[in-house]
Parts: sequence; C-alpha cells; structure tokens
Amino acid sequence: MDFNKLEKPYLIAEIGINHNGDIQNAKKLIDASFACSWDCVKFQKRNPELSVPDHQKKIERDTPWGKMTYLEYKYRVEFEKKEYDIIDQYCKEKPLDWTASVWDIDSLNFMKQYDVPFIKIPSAHLTNDEVLIESCKTNIPIIISTGMSTLEEIDHGVEILKKYAKSFAILHANSSYPASLDELNLKMIPTLIDRYNCAVGYSGHEFGLDSTTMAVALGATIVERHITFDHTMWGTDQSSSVEIAGMDKLYKQISTVARIMGDGHKVVYESEMPIRKKLRGY
Repeated sequence: MDFNKLEKPYLIAEIGINHNGDIQNAKKLIDASFACSWDCVKFQKRNPELSVPDHQKKIERDTPWGKMTYLEYKYRVEFEKKEYDIIDQYCKEKPLDWTASVWDIDSLNFMKQYDVPFIKIPSAHLTNDEVLIESCKTNIPIIISTGMSTLEEIDHGVEILKKYAKSFAILHANSSYPASLDELNLKMIPTLIDRYNCAVGYSGHEFGLDSTTMAVALGATIVERHITFDHTMWGTDQSSSVEIAGMDKLYKQISTVARIMGDGHKVVYESEMPIRKKLRGY
C-alpha cells in the first residue's frame, strides 16, 4: 500500500479488543464495517507476558468472567492463530482489508504470516525503537499513531521510518479515552503534513463524529476510529467507540468532504448566472 497515492480517505475500523475475546463478536463487527463501506478492520495483537507492565500484572479486577488479575484478563481476550485464521479467511471472502497493531516483537513475528496491507504501531510504542525498526524490516507498510508524544519523539520515530520503512503514514491522535474536544488539536494535521511531507491521518477517541470529518477537511487521508455494538458493553475502549449507525453516518459525511472543500479556485458557477443577470443585469 502506498499511502501517498490514496484516491479517497482510507477508513480503518478499530475493533481492537472490543470483541471481548469472542470470535462471533469479531465477525459481526467485520460484517458491520463491510456493510458501512469502511476499508479495513484492525485488531490488537499482544503477548501479554511481554506487553503488560510488571506493576500491572497482579492487579485484580472484576470482569464479566469473574475476578482475575490484569494479566489473566489480557490472556482471556487475546486472539491466537485459530481466531486470526478465521478473521483472515472471513475478510478475504468479503473482501475487506484487515490488520493489527503490534505491541511487541512476538506479535510482530506472528503478524508476518498474514498478507496484511500495513502494520500499525500504537502510540504506546512510538518510542520503542526495536519494534519500529523490526516492523520496518518486514517491508510491510507502517502506520504510527502519535498520541501522548512530544514533537521531538515524533521526529525520532519518523527518522527511523524514513531510514527503514518501505512506506509509512502518521496518525495524529490524543491517547485519552475518551479524548476531550478541547484537546483534539486538529490543526496539528496540516502541521504534521508540512513537517514530514508524508501521508497524515487521524486516530480519534472522542465522543461524536463531526471532529473526525473536520480532520479530513484539514488534510487527513486516513481515518481510524474504534467501533462497537454498544457503548455500554464491558471494556475500556467501548465508551469512546463509534456504534454501527455512527459508522454509516461518518462514512457518508467523509464522502462529501472533497465536494464541499472544492479546489480553491474562484469561479462563477452556472447556477449563479441567472442570479447574476437578475441582480447585476449582465
């Protein structure tokens, strides 16, 4: 995938772990994404033993499956090869792109067995040079998110991408779930475009849809939003996700952006000519 040659905004439906470890939930969200004309579904791949910080592993929490440690919970919702083989085949039959964010080297190696259009590096690992470099060495295009990162940290990550990646894109993001409208800072999108001269997108975690449409108007060519059946489902990402009706609405809103924005050249449109003649006489 060459992110610089996208002819229309590329929409990524972030299923993440909103499937709650149930492959049937995942398939239904894939169905919804395809029905709403989105381009790609994305999951999150982890080796929990590696990706969960040591200070978090033994913290107990209540879950729909009973009380368990945070590490046990992460294993409970993690898909493995059996599930990803199903996802791979299910998406091919539609067809619909699919991929995953990788949180560690084991997960990167796992994803290499599938023909995915890109690998996603989450904001949490923008500063993980090993994951960045090894991901680039796969020759699979890379997308990075830039939430909770300084401009200097993004500079460093992009320097690695420019050196090693076959193709890459950057997503502006705020890593709060949900993100406050006051902290979306969408004007960073043209700033990133000017600074890095590459494809720039938007990964949104806010309530509502209009801000994501505004991101496209500001130049975002890739859009990523978490999706869910219901905001009240169990899970940390559900409340800041887009429900199915919202996915359809957002697709339609984004589809009109190019028409609304125009080309920046001032013209007198044919529809204006009768009014011009009436009011000016010529």
